[in-house]
Amino acid sequence: MTTPDVTVIVAVYNTMPYLTECLNSLIGQSIGLDRLEVVAVDDGSTDDSGRELDRFAERYPDTVKVIHQANSGGPAAPSNRALEVAGGRYVYFVGSDDYLGEEALERMVAVADEHGSDVVAGRMAGVNGRYVHQALYKENAVDVSLCDSALPFTLANTKLFRRELVDRYKLRFPEHLPVGSDQPFTIEACVRARRISVVADYTCYYAVKRGDASNITYRADHLARLRCTAEIMDFTARLVEEGPRRDAVLLRHFTWELAKLVQDDFPALDRVLQRDICAGIARLADAYFTDGIRDAMDVKRRVRICLARAGAVDELCEAITSEKLRGAPPFVLEGGRAFARYPGYHDPRVALPDRCFELVGEAVPGRLAKGTELLASAWEQEGEGITYTASVRTGVVGDVSGAVLRLAHGAMPSSADKPGARRLPDGHGLPEPVGEFRTEPAADGSGTVLHARVPLERRDARLGVRLYLDVAGDTYEIPVRGKGKPMPLARRWGAHDDPYRASALVNSKGRVVIDTARMFPPKPSLTERVRARLTRGAQPARPAAKRKQ
Repeated sequence: MTTPDVTVIVAVYNTMPYLTECLNSLIGQSIGLDRLEVVAVDDGSTDDSGRELDRFAERYPDTVKVIHQANSGGPAAPSNRALEVAGGRYVYFVGSDDYLGEEALERMVAVADEHGSDVVAGRMAGVNGRYVHQALYKENAVDVSLCDSALPFTLANTKLFRRELVDRYKLRFPEHLPVGSDQPFTIEACVRARRISVVADYTCYYAVKRGDASNITYRADHLARLRCTAEIMDFTARLVEEGPRRDAVLLRHFTWELAKLVQDDFPALDRVLQRDICAGIARLADAYFTDGIRDAMDVKRRVRICLARAGAVDELCEAITSEKLRGAPPFVLEGGRAFARYPGYHDPRVALPDRCFELVGEAVPGRLAKGTELLASAWEQEGEGITYTASVRTGVVGDVSGAVLRLAHGAMPSSADKPGARRLPDGHGLPEPVGEFRTEPAADGSGTVLHARVPLERRDARLGVRLYLDVAGDTYEIPVRGKGKPMPLARRWGAHDDPYRASALVNSKGRVVIDTARMFPPKPSLTERVRARLTRGAQPARPAAKRKQ
């Protein structure tokens, strides 16, 4: 019998009916059955999974091998058992509730053969709301590493591994870990690999979230997850020397596994459990929470890790609860720097450095957009002039004296649609603000209210109402949203013999727009009408519409 190109390893425990789709996706691979081996290990299933495996083995005896064993409690032991009998040049692991794209194996094996890759990561996609980190799959890549890519955020074993690499370093899965047992295998394989490649232009793997959310990752308790994460981090530290390369891997565990332990459910946990979680995080933070990792984290997760490390359980619970109820806290602008005013900020009892709360490389636009709210707007008329007045709240406190409101020409770039605001590029030029501006603290102390009076010009124009704010050396442009807010009625203004109309509208994106136009525009002259008619006549005729048959 010839050596198969790839052995697909499937650890199975009670995954019907998902298992059938998984197996069908393997049998239907474009690589062909003669180049494929499937080794499935039934880990003591109590549903019909074992019988379904036997059915496929009977139908495809030269391709599918089935091993039945007593339940081991996780996917590590059956995966190790399958590795003992796998015969392919490459091995590939697939969850028994997931499935592959038809060309997945053929494409990944071709890449590995062409480039001498020891590991190939194929694009993954989530199904039924399953989250899959996508940064690694932006483009095909011949050679990436753990320290120069998003690979640390994609540490599942659902990749193609060269069998020679697995055997040379005796790579196996730690069977005592109930969660994350694939991470040590994947991390070491990626550290040892001569080359790691990425197939991004084809969806190779579909990760399914079961309807009952019974995937093992969703069932583990807090302390089990903490223990597993600690062991994975310690394993990584033994494998990768201290420095930026180690930080690149462990950043994932602080922002993902550890941060998940202090999410919305944390305040409701037993106080003893809360302290145990914080103590576990503190031990790992003392060992591995470098300045580089701290500054690479978003401020929300960074603050929670820092509060847990300090043992500030009450402040941590308050930070989580207040953000869930009221959204992100206000920014504090001090000395040209911006800080998120979470519980513990400038609190001598907690004694955390300001850097824990500072916005460092943050996605500031989204936070500013969420904290910006139109409170009131109106017209003020005097003589032939008219002024647009607005009171706008922003979730920023401190030195906000430079905040202004402008009526801006042109649409915002589409890149600002998702966050709802944007940082203006370096070297941008803005006209001098027109009007009068006054700021005062919001009544609840959680922001600042800008009161603006902006006179309108006599011209036909459509102008976006936008707040401009300097935060930590950058200028941000924030469209003022008006959806659900009362708009002042349209007004007539200007000279009696040449009046204008001013309207405050809410556009399709929910943003406030000021529209000004002449009420009685002059009729075009005879010359202009003739020129327009000639221009229309010079345009190519439209093709005749086809008659309906």
